[in-house]
Amino acid sequence: MNDAIARQGLVLMGCGKMGGAMLSGWLKGGLPPASVWVTDPNPADWLVDAGVHINADFPEDPAVALIAVKPQMMGDALPSVAALGGGRTLVISVAAGTPIARFEEVFGPDTPVIRAMPNTPAAIGRGITAIIGNAHASEKHLSLAETLLSAIGQVVRLQDEAQMDAVTAVSGSGPAYVFHLIETLAAAGVAEGLDADLAMALAKATVGGAGDLAEQAAEDPGQLRVNVTSPNGTTQAALEVLMDEQSGFPPLLKRAVKAAADRSKELSRGG
Repeated sequence: MNDAIARQGLVLMGCGKMGGAMLSGWLKGGLPPASVWVTDPNPADWLVDAGVHINADFPEDPAVALIAVKPQMMGDALPSVAALGGGRTLVISVAAGTPIARFEEVFGPDTPVIRAMPNTPAAIGRGITAIIGNAHASEKHLSLAETLLSAIGQVVRLQDEAQMDAVTAVSGSGPAYVFHLIETLAAAGVAEGLDADLAMALAKATVGGAGDLAEQAAEDPGQLRVNVTSPNGTTQAALEVLMDEQSGFPPLLKRAVKAAADRSKELSRGG
């Protein structure tokens, strides 16, 4: 873990599922508990055992202030850390729908700010997080953010903050689409005569295994699909339904992702 963080400290605003997953990864990675200040209205019992500072006065110039509160709590949370602005502390936000400009209003335009969008598989260290910094976020700041966020999975950099709405729609909301696929795949199995528990076990393992294979295989997902599809076989029969250009996955997911991206834009505007 970064020496500056261990020496100057890290402030974590909000320690729910996402903040807790990150903190657990940092502590396992060697960050001293005494270097962490957690602010949370309902701290979990494990935080007390972890040895971090809980709802205590934090250092004057911590290396990082990571904002992990829910967007609707942002108005109450930010003023309490506004004094960290000015450039000495890197501010990282994992709050959905809150643009960099909002943080610059609170912390000042000279404050390095990095906006990040993780997703829920972060809870098991399998997330992916997209990051983008403001004009005062240097390469050193971005690398530090990558180090911190790699505790919960992969990290990618964006070229423009406008891409964050699409990221939110694809990877931020994406796990829910996959969970719904599992639900509906299992239900379809039940409709074909399988026991409900067996159908769910098959659906979970199939989606999970296919996802792992897609990440690890040298072939792209399109080729993996072809590898499974025998001419005139059962998979081809199913794919003719799923790949239909009018009612299949292509138009359905395009509409779904667009709806999520549009809502992300509305939230960024305060809608």
